[in-house]
Amino acid sequence: QVQLVESGGGLVQAGGSLRLSCAASGLTFSSYAMGWFRQTPGKEREFVAAIDWSSWSGSSFYYGDSVKGRFTISRDNARKRAYLQMNSLKPEDTAVYYCAATPRKTSVSRGYDYVRADEYDHWGQGTQVTVSS
Repeated sequence: QVQLVESGGGLVQAGGSLRLSCAASGLTFSSYAMGWFRQTPGKEREFVAAIDWSSWSGSSFYYGDSVKGRFTISRDNARKRAYLQMNSLKPEDTAVYYCAATPRKTSVSRGYDYVRADEYDHWGQGTQVTVSS
């Protein structure tokens, strides 16, 4: 079955950096878009970033407004891993971060789908990121 396992979370001071990793198994990784979401208690899951890939156009990237310019999503299809490089971290970035996977979509407007948590079929267990002030 499909399994997504996040790692790399932890405690960091404001202004610092962390790199999250998501290891995928049980799926044809290159055919899937990978997303990162985050959630704090009592709030809905928030879109952070997504990435898809095709052999003819390479990777496409999508970011939530609150992380643009600070976070970078990437993927390694050979290793079946997705990454989230988080720089200039702020206390408001504190959350449980989840990796998610959905079959790559082909519409030009697919970015509007990737920001929705209910578009994703598979989820990891989450990794805690805590940013101290």
